[in-house]
Amino acid sequence: MKLTIVQTGDVPLPLRDKFGPYRKMFEAMFDRTGQGFSYETVNVADGEPFPDLSGVEGIVITGSAAGVYDDLVWMNPLRSFIRDAYGRRTPMLGVCFGHQIMADALGGDVRKSEKGWGLGRHSYRVTGQSDLLRGAPATLAVACSHQDQVITPPAEAEVILASDFTPNAGLVYRNGAALSFQPHPEFEDDYTLALAEMRRGKAPDAVVDRAVASVSTPSDSGLVAASIARFLARNGI
Repeated sequence: MKLTIVQTGDVPLPLRDKFGPYRKMFEAMFDRTGQGFSYETVNVADGEPFPDLSGVEGIVITGSAAGVYDDLVWMNPLRSFIRDAYGRRTPMLGVCFGHQIMADALGGDVRKSEKGWGLGRHSYRVTGQSDLLRGAPATLAVACSHQDQVITPPAEAEVILASDFTPNAGLVYRNGAALSFQPHPEFEDDYTLALAEMRRGKAPDAVVDRAVASVSTPSDSGLVAASIARFLARNGI
């Protein structure tokens, strides 16, 4: 199965030489699951055209510094692409901004949260009736880096991951082929730490300090990644 990585942003420039582009993080994450995916990347934020969905087997929409409320030339075409893929039941994953733009395109409400920055490793409750995370622990610890949140999920979505800070952190959609997460299972610990430290001066020092300390909590990203990979492969053509 080939995954088309729709790149909507990239690793911040000061960190890019060390950590590489987002697409490599996703490729490494999925390679570790052993599903045998292949990959192509479409960098829509840099003006690359959206692919013809008739030839797309699975979609991954990355994080971005952009917000769904930004007036960018690729934003409305991305919404149309998401709605078309959803109607076709093309397997689709959104992470962070990808989570937010999927919710926005399919009828949800996304805004900058009054709660401020979410940084470091957060713990999320597994909720809902979906089989996606069946057998997982009651809480999952995964890295995050965001200010925006899905405030109201689309009617088509069920919440499967939640916290007090991020009540709509994971969504699975009723077409059976789409899901999204606010946290980043593709982030390694060293990048999570570097990204948190880079927010110092933008986020309060206390928030950054808690984020740095949180990385000592064991990560459940591998479990989440394996669940995502099984979901995409099961729904693949």
